[in-house]
Amino acid sequence: MLKAVEKRRAYEDIVKQIRDLVEKGRLKKGDQLPTERELTDTFKVSRATVREAIRTLESMRLVESRQGDGTYVLASSEEALVQPLAATLLHEKDDLADIFFIRKIVEPVVAQLAAEHATREEIKELEDILRKQEKDLSGGINIVETDSAFHNSLAGMAKNRVMERLLLAIVDLLAQTREGYLQNDERAHGSLRGHQEILSAIKRGDGNAAKQAMRRHLESVEGILFRKKQRRPKEGEK
Repeated sequence: MLKAVEKRRAYEDIVKQIRDLVEKGRLKKGDQLPTERELTDTFKVSRATVREAIRTLESMRLVESRQGDGTYVLASSEEALVQPLAATLLHEKDDLADIFFIRKIVEPVVAQLAAEHATREEIKELEDILRKQEKDLSGGINIVETDSAFHNSLAGMAKNRVMERLLLAIVDLLAQTREGYLQNDERAHGSLRGHQEILSAIKRGDGNAAKQAMRRHLESVEGILFRKKQRRPKEGEK
């Protein structure tokens, strides 16, 4: 499956070949890559070049090197399409408010498209997710898992691959923020109500209502997560 590469910037060719194999499903999540020596022989490059390629793949969160064990594929074929974008966005992780702003632009449109294109099976999947979310809430279980499942399912229902990849990357980046937000019982119940409103609009096939419901849901979350501190007026200001 692998072949020798050109010496100039050879590590980039190695990265591309391995990434392509993951995206096509020929290397699956959990598979172990050949050893460093085997990769060196296959690609006809130095060990330093192989190591540079592995470090690049690790920074993209496509593989993981385990001390004394080997290098393993971290991403599935779907995730392999998303992870490079996520890795790029990670450079802006210190400003999550900006990332959330992009989410507010993308996800309402995703909800609109989901309402217009959802199949019965996809709607049933959302219903099942929200039933589990309600059950988890009653049992005192953090709903971050079902929250992610709901938004990830919506991303697929939009039937737009570019939007799906972008939204999955953004949702992944905001995972830690959502987990903290949903630890509050009142917020978690509010999130469930927001999801139910979105689902109701999707079931009616009302794209505009789904779009508005998603926007309200995200604005409610944003108002708590990124509440701006009010600046105290200086002396003489009204």
